[in-house]
Amino acid sequence: MYTDDDLTSAVQEGVLPEEQAQAFRDYVQKQRHMTIQDEEHFRLISGFNDIFVVIAAVLALVALGTLGNTLAPWLGGLLVAAAAWGMAEYFTLRRRMALPSIVLLGFCLGGVFFAITHNFMTLESPGSTSLLAFFVTTLVAVAHWYRFKVPLTLAAGLAAFIGILVSALSMVFAFSDTLLKVTLFGCGVLVFLLALRWDSHDRQRQTRQSDVAFWLHLLAAPLLVHPIFVTLADSDFDVSLTQALITLLLYLVLSAMSLVLDRRALMVSALSYVIYVFGALLTSFGVVNLGAAIIGLVIGFGLLLLSVFWHPLRIQLMRVVPEKIQLLVPPIR
Repeated sequence: MYTDDDLTSAVQEGVLPEEQAQAFRDYVQKQRHMTIQDEEHFRLISGFNDIFVVIAAVLALVALGTLGNTLAPWLGGLLVAAAAWGMAEYFTLRRRMALPSIVLLGFCLGGVFFAITHNFMTLESPGSTSLLAFFVTTLVAVAHWYRFKVPLTLAAGLAAFIGILVSALSMVFAFSDTLLKVTLFGCGVLVFLLALRWDSHDRQRQTRQSDVAFWLHLLAAPLLVHPIFVTLADSDFDVSLTQALITLLLYLVLSAMSLVLDRRALMVSALSYVIYVFGALLTSFGVVNLGAAIIGLVIGFGLLLLSVFWHPLRIQLMRVVPEKIQLLVPPIR
């Protein structure tokens, strides 16, 4: 199975002329009645062999970690991280397999974090342990990025860096929900802007830069959405009609942003909060047994309709978007 990224590589290597590659893209878009940009492709599985490799790697790494833990609490994580890096030398660097690369990255960073936290559990301050673990994990993520260039790595490294920031703040200031929400939201804004920057370098969604932007948007979305929706709820989680309407309005705003950006991560991240709020609202009106089914039916069909009319809606919305913003997002076709 060949991806759009493979077509781009073929053009760069001179295997295919740009005109033929673009003609093929146009043909695929015509067959699917949707532009390539709107489908929001990202490389994950090229064949069942990817799944086969993942199953084998997970079995081997879990077994290796278990054996290492019998000798020392930190050794299992260290062995897993080292083995995952070694496997990536072949499956990522040479075979360029997307799903195994993602899984191996997770095991590598997770193994490092596990090893550090279990080796320094005797530290008096839990914040110091987490700070050190996130710091080392961030360094490994940076090294992994420069070695393998897996699109997820940048988002994973930023997530670890955010962990450093939260751990440091928890050591300096008394723990506060408000401080945590402000910190996460601020980090979400910065990650979101970085995602826009990566997106602006590949507005046609044809290279790995688009994959990097996808994962950055996926990281930014919960960081932005969670503090906002949690703030809307009272401490006793008693949902009122006003809160439900505000939640709906906010979700519509996020949907409009998703259409402009041609990214669905914001909508997906906020979906659970919308379901919870309206489910709680129906419960307050006495609709207990069928509340979840009603909400699921309405939201499910609504999202399906949005998927069907995504491109026409985006065309209409982009007409009122400032030109400066249009230069940062995929063009309309």
